[in-house]
Amino acid sequence: MARKVQEVRVGPHDIAASRFAIAPLHELVALLGLLANPALAGPMTPWITRVTPAYRRIARDPAVRAVVGIWRRGAYNADFHAPPPTRPNITVAEQLAAVRATPPDLARRELARNLDGRTLPDPEAQAVLESPDVVAHFATALDLAWRTLLEPDWPVLRAILDQDLLYRAGRLAAYGWAEALDDLSPRVRWRAADSVIEVHGLTDGRVDLGGRGLLFVPTAFFDLAAQLEPAWPRSLCYRARGIATLWESRPGPPPEALANLLGRSRAAILAALTDPATTTWLSARLDMTLGAVGDHLRTLREAGLVTRSRTGRSVLYTRTALGHALATRPDAPHDGGGT
Repeated sequence: MARKVQEVRVGPHDIAASRFAIAPLHELVALLGLLANPALAGPMTPWITRVTPAYRRIARDPAVRAVVGIWRRGAYNADFHAPPPTRPNITVAEQLAAVRATPPDLARRELARNLDGRTLPDPEAQAVLESPDVVAHFATALDLAWRTLLEPDWPVLRAILDQDLLYRAGRLAAYGWAEALDDLSPRVRWRAADSVIEVHGLTDGRVDLGGRGLLFVPTAFFDLAAQLEPAWPRSLCYRARGIATLWESRPGPPPEALANLLGRSRAAILAALTDPATTTWLSARLDMTLGAVGDHLRTLREAGLVTRSRTGRSVLYTRTALGHALATRPDAPHDGGGT
């Protein structure tokens, strides 16, 4: 059987119109799908194992079971309960408001397509799907699932997604589509000869961006997904770089000589800057408060060991040549450490 290929045609104005954004509800819906199908969890298995007891408690709610029940791998899934983000720094509250504002007819059409040929074995969940208030029920279930399953860990996850967003957006702006799509996924390929993005293994079809651009959404909980329906902004979701760091233990202490010179916390920050990073990522990685990280970075900047630059609304910190030389001495670890 031939493998499915979705072709996304890119026009001359689509680079300027394309953008990167983080979508909290995309993460939540994908997490719920993996909780119901843990064999598919892959690198997220430790997270799935940890939150499964809490998931089982909230799954007593038929609306939660309805949201989970419509999830399908490698097939069409309704978009209204995980709408594409309308701006880079959208909050979960804003996305939930967008869910609640979904026209009922649109939600029913998407659910009918999602459920074509299947019926949920759970009569209570099926009743939710058939309810005239299905949109409200979904929004309430998503709110409960967010607060229970994802909100406690969101700062750490958000820092990793932010880091990927800044990396990819910089490549797109500086080098174009070929570089932005490089290593995005083995199933995504840039066909330069006719300006087409090939997305393999999801659906067959052709989409022309028509100058509206493409929304790139980094995610932790699945490898690849696309939202290409005309009712929504076209988006491509891909697994973010650095997800493996979620399961890494905290880095060990920095070398004594570097800690004696700079102080243990500043040495840890300097060693952690193997790539440009935000204060949020450093805070999550090193288990320091944002305020403490900011104070230490200010000192490191004044000493000429790091520089800062702005990308969109985010500020990235990078080692200077002197800072790199200090942090990468032969006896210094490459991933930093300390508290």
